[in-house]
Amino acid sequence: MLSSSVRSGLLYALCGFALLSLGDAIIKTIAGAWPGTAVAALRYSVGAIGLGVLLFSKQGRQGFAIPMPKVQLIRGFSIATATICFFSSIFMMPLAEATAIGFTSPMITAVLSAIILHERTNAATWLATIIAFGGVLLIMRPNVEELGWVALLPLASALSMAFVMIGNRKVAGAGTPLLMQFLVASVAAPVIITAAIAGHFSGIPALQVGVPDWTIVARCCCVALTASVGHWLIFMGTTHASAAEIAPMTYVQLLIALVLGILIFGDWPDITSLFGSGIIIASGLLLLRKSR
Repeated sequence: MLSSSVRSGLLYALCGFALLSLGDAIIKTIAGAWPGTAVAALRYSVGAIGLGVLLFSKQGRQGFAIPMPKVQLIRGFSIATATICFFSSIFMMPLAEATAIGFTSPMITAVLSAIILHERTNAATWLATIIAFGGVLLIMRPNVEELGWVALLPLASALSMAFVMIGNRKVAGAGTPLLMQFLVASVAAPVIITAAIAGHFSGIPALQVGVPDWTIVARCCCVALTASVGHWLIFMGTTHASAAEIAPMTYVQLLIALVLGILIFGDWPDITSLFGSGIIIASGLLLLRKSR
């Protein structure tokens, strides 16, 4: 039986990942209207400002102390990388498929937890990881043929999110959840803004940053709110359970992404993609069962 603390952590994480999936669907509606780097930059800039104001109103200047600054930099840079990669991927791939590939994050997190945090791991973790990547290969096969190596973006996002989860666990208890969220957003924002500026001057038409329509700004602000709350919930989850234990809760995203992809974007997954997604979910359930 799971302890009360672990159950609370799983519930926090479940709600957090659900909100992130809803935000992903909103972001996908901007595809073709504004670059993914610009969308990510605006989303995190709004999030950092909002969280900073809230933190100041609650704790004043003393609330901005930075515990474990090196880990905070890793958290912020990792979330910036994950966001840029994932936003760019859902602009070019069906939401459910990009989300399914992102489901490798729990397996990667479990492996990295053993290496970096020295948390217990076993043969089942390694088996789940191998099985999951088999599912990824099934999903990515047609996408690599169509998009090239750009189809690896959601996998890069999954790896970056694993480092975020590890960082969250490392700083758990070092500060308030609000401070932890502000720090990750305040580090991520300048990193993503730099990427957006570099993309604008790269000469690549798809990365040119023009003046956005007000609806784009509104959608980015909405995602800033839902994502900030979602990441806060995930962080709260890591304070109640280990990184490896809460990571499988991300699988709620597949159901939401699949339904929203069909209803909003008309993206009906093919049999191969569904089979690959099923393999990834099966590996995650195996990991969850062994982590109890």
